[in-house]
Amino acid sequence: MPPKTIERDRLGAVGLDNGLTNYGDTEFARYLRRSFAKSMGYSNESLAKPVVGICYTASGFNNCHRHFPELLAAVERGVLAKGALPITFPMISLGEAFLSPTSMVYRNLMAMAVEEMIRAQPMDSVVLMGGCDKTVPALLMGAASAGKPAALALAGPMVAGRHRGERVSACTDCRRFWARFRAGEISTHEIGVIEGRLAASAGTCSVMGTASSMAMISETIGMAVPGSATVPAVHSDRLRISEATGVLAADMAISGGPTPDQIITKESVENALRVLLAVSGSTNAIIHLTAVAGRLGIEVSLDRLNELSDETPVLVDLKPVGSGYMEDLHAGGGLRGVLAEISEKLFLECKNLEGTTLSDRIADAPLDPVDRNVIRKANCPVNPVGGLIALRGSLAPDGAILKRAAATEELLEHEGRAVVFSSLDDLAAKIDDPRLEIEPDDIMVLQNAGPRSESGMPEAGYFPIPKKLAKQGVTDMIRISDARMSGTAFGTVVLHVTPEADLGGPLALVRNGDKIRLSANSKRIDLLVDGDELRERRACYRAERSCPKRGYANLYYRSVLPAPQGCDFDFLVES
Repeated sequence: MPPKTIERDRLGAVGLDNGLTNYGDTEFARYLRRSFAKSMGYSNESLAKPVVGICYTASGFNNCHRHFPELLAAVERGVLAKGALPITFPMISLGEAFLSPTSMVYRNLMAMAVEEMIRAQPMDSVVLMGGCDKTVPALLMGAASAGKPAALALAGPMVAGRHRGERVSACTDCRRFWARFRAGEISTHEIGVIEGRLAASAGTCSVMGTASSMAMISETIGMAVPGSATVPAVHSDRLRISEATGVLAADMAISGGPTPDQIITKESVENALRVLLAVSGSTNAIIHLTAVAGRLGIEVSLDRLNELSDETPVLVDLKPVGSGYMEDLHAGGGLRGVLAEISEKLFLECKNLEGTTLSDRIADAPLDPVDRNVIRKANCPVNPVGGLIALRGSLAPDGAILKRAAATEELLEHEGRAVVFSSLDDLAAKIDDPRLEIEPDDIMVLQNAGPRSESGMPEAGYFPIPKKLAKQGVTDMIRISDARMSGTAFGTVVLHVTPEADLGGPLALVRNGDKIRLSANSKRIDLLVDGDELRERRACYRAERSCPKRGYANLYYRSVLPAPQGCDFDFLVES
């Protein structure tokens, strides 16, 4: 006798019956699926439950996620406690430092895999486990397109280590010590010792880099359990939050919602932008939030970013802009402390996965007071304006991004002579050549490092100060490129210049000696070259790279959108 049909849950969950393989015989498909499921030891009772998929991104090539086996057990515990069946499935994992040419190239590949596996496999809801930079946006992008109830279980930031009596951690301190090493201030032996002290635990970078920025965005927007953005990776609260995420996902599997499109709205996206500005978050987060929102047809406007930035103060004093670490933010009030200070500027009726409004989340007062050394009051901010702005002008007609909070004040209004590097290889060959003609007031320009370049838009926009200038004590110069910058970096760095050089934008036409003017006040970046001269240069321009012939590289080159559209694939964006 064939097994009984799995009864649907009274609220509509369909469990293992979800998306049966089509053999032209529904009952056979059900019988076959149950047969193979039973080979894994499941009982009839288990197979009758709603299913919570767990999208699992542990990898030996991802140090940020090395504690995921323990977090997975906590998620499963929560799912089981609510009467659902947890089923784990592996997913592409993007370890920032372990991918070539850059993890950004593979974000869309991961997002596609997330979407398809959520849609193709029998689950009623899904827990998305992630943390490392591009992993969280890929999970959100895929889940938004898949349309099933989904909840994020975040990795959490690592804790700080110690070196010579000071706290250190990845990766702002990595860059600071490397700059000192290049300047000859510390020895080869010491930089080797520091190398072993910068990443002291599992978890993501413990500054307000891209991973932390995306965690803050995810919780703000409502896709993660309240309080989860800042809890250190190794804190016991991280396990309890993972369990709570499992409970939430089970509830959503039973009830059938909410789905990401009910949480990620125009209003919640703007709330996320506000928070990003208030914490002086990563420039990368603009691209990622744009891509996530774009999956649901929501536009993130650079002009609106500037409007918000001019009226949203920086409240959080964390590296790379300030002095603290994520563990300080967590102990000092976390995301809720930030939200409370900018509440008058937020859409307070936005709901999270639990159905709780942002207003109620802010009102849920903790026992501990907010540490005003870490989270400033709005009337006494770190900076009266937001940490990020968009630039336009003759060098970037379609826009560029500047993290003004991380810039040197006197360079924010500056005109200088261009010193041009045509590619990353050209940069590597010339940057430390003592014959390089460059002065501290010059502006360094890197071409052909955008999304379609061979390097795939790496975090190379924070390129080094030439060694001969570093040894003279120069610590910052204006640097301009179509590349990205790590959220852990600092300096006067203009990024995401569009149209990018590979598309023949004005950036491709810059020559050594051209004058460039940066005005953060006017939000402009201009190439001061006569129009006739630029037209002559354009007539002679030839793209550096042709389309790769095969595989994912070919798909990426043909389909990737520019930075202001989130660098998603053109065929994945909701029109």
